[in-house]
Amino acid sequence: MDAARSDTDAEAERIQIELLRSASVARRLELACGLSSLAAGLAQRALRRAHPGADEGQIAVQFARVHYGDALATALEQHLAARPR
Repeated sequence: MDAARSDTDAEAERIQIELLRSASVARRLELACGLSSLAAGLAQRALRRAHPGADEGQIAVQFARVHYGDALATALEQHLAARPR
């Protein structure tokens, strides 16, 4: 990684990479899923802050729109509207 864009010490980064390379496939998958979940959670939190009056369904639609596009967001919106309450 370019040192100008990293806040991680070069030696610490080398050790992190070494640990990742030596980790099992299962552990690397676990880490990737955890990071993905964290990123999704942070994105949802940002949407809640940007849309304080929105309910969870509206947040889910906005998340889908931003990350997956209008077609999926529209389909999700229609699905949520058709659900019995």
